[in-house]
Amino acid sequence: MLNLRLPALIALACMAATNATAEPPAKPLAEKIVVLGHRGASALRPEHTLASYGQAIADGADFVEPDLVMTRDGVLIARHENEISGTTDVAKHAEFAARATTRIIDGQPITGWFTEDFTLAELKTLRARERLPELRPGNVKFDGRFTVPTFDEIIDFVAAEAKKRGRLVGIYPEIKHSTYFRGIGLPMEDAVLAAIRKHAYAAKTAPLFVQSFEIGNLKYLRGKLGDLPNVKLIQLLGEAKERPYDAVAAGQALTYAQMMQPQGLAEIAKYADAIGPNKLSVIPRTADGRLGTPTTLVADAHAAKLLVHPWTFRPENHFLPTNLRAPGTPATRNDAGLIAEIRAYLNAGIDGFFTDDPALGRRALKG
Repeated sequence: MLNLRLPALIALACMAATNATAEPPAKPLAEKIVVLGHRGASALRPEHTLASYGQAIADGADFVEPDLVMTRDGVLIARHENEISGTTDVAKHAEFAARATTRIIDGQPITGWFTEDFTLAELKTLRARERLPELRPGNVKFDGRFTVPTFDEIIDFVAAEAKKRGRLVGIYPEIKHSTYFRGIGLPMEDAVLAAIRKHAYAAKTAPLFVQSFEIGNLKYLRGKLGDLPNVKLIQLLGEAKERPYDAVAAGQALTYAQMMQPQGLAEIAKYADAIGPNKLSVIPRTADGRLGTPTTLVADAHAAKLLVHPWTFRPENHFLPTNLRAPGTPATRNDAGLIAEIRAYLNAGIDGFFTDDPALGRRALKG
């Protein structure tokens, strides 16, 4: 095997990415391309912990991203999903064994333990654990060290980190399962706005994006942001054949594919400032998993004056295009491959990107 140093590996990988796209760099709409710490720096610390957000900030993230769900007593907390058996040690707590149940979440039956069945005080007795231990064994050593943070705690933490480092750090919350939580009497949108307004850093200083895969809640928020000019809205977009759940609940046939067409993007621009598509909608992969040719999505979104922030860029072989993978297992970290993948998307004109490893995202931006 050739013993190439990392810069040489990056150069080779970037050459492969360039050959795959074969297009001159497109111009972003944004003045600054932003690195978005996906659930913090979740490649390096268990996701949605203060430690993960802190690592992301230390590694140069412009924003950190908390996914928000609700407790039984109406407190916003950060978890990837309201079902928490994969991200906490709840299954080890005998006192909560009877709370395991099956719920229908966005039309799908899910079995486990749900945040809406716990008070904040009860959830604070749990400890975070790595969600992908088979792919991120290095994170497993942190299992049991961190609590589940509230949105209020995250805002205070980010404000303190920003002050310490002398730079603004944005916050990029996602409202999860809006229709579901509203249906059980725990609507989230006004709670998110109240939390933002309660903290001077969030209400007056920091840039914020509020994101959702649903539509109605973003339209509702648009009408409530008059005193919060620093808060922008982002329409998340799933796979083409999927549908926003509030559209499903309303009996509408609208798909994300339709929303990504020029007419759909023009409709999004009436209430949102950006889109957050699956990265495969920007650059699909070929039948053998290689990085393919960019679509027109970025150009079409920019024509509608929408920023484009695709998700999610991860450093393990498992998540990379086949032509950018390194020798090893699916869990093998591949810095060069991730940097090359991100640079291919930068060439496609994106305005920012979600990554589990903001340090590598920052390196990709340096060219």
